Amino acid sequence: MPGRLTLDDLRAMGGERPGRITLTGLRARGNHGVYDFEREQGQDFVVDVTLDLDLGPASRSDDVADTVHYGELATALVGVLTGEPVNLLERLADRLLDVCLADERVASAEVTVHKPQAPIPHEFADVAVTLRRSRP
Repeated sequence: MPGRLTLDDLRAMGGERPGRITLTGLRARGNHGVYDFEREQGQDFVVDVTLDLDLGPASRSDDVADTVHYGELATALVGVLTGEPVNLLERLADRLLDVCLADERVASAEVTVHKPQAPIPHEFADVAVTLRRSRP
């Protein structure tokens, strides 16, 4: 898998003000998991996303149309979290990455999916999977 784009990479792509939009702690209830009871009862999932993109157009225009609207992004991500169940966090994170990269202005994205109520028979604080993807 390709690594994250650097600021120099974004500049080389023509970006004047490479930057990052981060959304952390987005929580929604979903029915993902390997076990039947997870799919029947559901549980909370928490998502953190980071988008790398050129923020120059938005910084000049002060217009939300020139950037990724993080409210709309959050709604789309919640749609995946509450949507069709999958077995693995890895698959869920991949679907969430598809949403993040749907906007052509996003050069790369990183998604972390937390499953704080995972069925683990030991005390634990969190289980999370992180995937990142860059545009070719």
